[in-house]
Amino acid sequence: MQRILNQVCKAVQKYNLIAFKDKIAIGLSGGKDSLVLLYILAKYRDYIDNSISLTAVTIDMGFGNFEELLNLKLICSQLEVDFKIERTNIAKIVFDIRKEKNPCSLCAKMRRGALHDAAKSQGCNKIALGHHLDDVIETYMLNLFNEGRMATFTPKAYLSRKDLYLIRPLVYVQERDIKRAIARMQFNVLQNPCPNDKISARAKMKTYLADLEKINKGVKNRIFGAICRANISGFQV
Repeated sequence: MQRILNQVCKAVQKYNLIAFKDKIAIGLSGGKDSLVLLYILAKYRDYIDNSISLTAVTIDMGFGNFEELLNLKLICSQLEVDFKIERTNIAKIVFDIRKEKNPCSLCAKMRRGALHDAAKSQGCNKIALGHHLDDVIETYMLNLFNEGRMATFTPKAYLSRKDLYLIRPLVYVQERDIKRAIARMQFNVLQNPCPNDKISARAKMKTYLADLEKINKGVKNRIFGAICRANISGFQV
């Protein structure tokens, strides 16, 4: 876990992700990435900057797992992090009303909107998301393959309409390190209830990159290095 904290500190310093007295909303889905982010930011607050305040925000998508999501409150209590759950009917709108054939885009947009509104209601000025190094690469490759664009998300972004900053403290952390960390923790990792979770374009890209890594070891790290050297989407060496 110390390795992950060191990488988070590196990203915080490099991209000025966290400042004195920030009020940070942590997007907490209950998956491995967001749980590690929650734990690491709690430790960052405890040992590095106790001026910041943390609130975990969980978006209930309406998949019928509300009671399961409520269990996240206990984890937050153990870490002395405030907890808020925002109930929505996103699943009903996307799958039952709109019957989207490709639901991921609309679902993500609605989920982001709910998270941004919840963060503002809690008086937060920043939202921390659990995107890690592998997510950076997957997003870059999806944009390259599907749209012919060399782009990915940024470590830090300003949402002018909401007057909020999005930060991604795990951008230097590899997914394999997150898996190792969560295996040592006593938290119950929640499964994604979305029916499209394993068949989305991102899931297919993850599999493609994993297969590529097997025959060309280190290729993902080289892609990330290329992203940084090209200063793509705000990344720097």
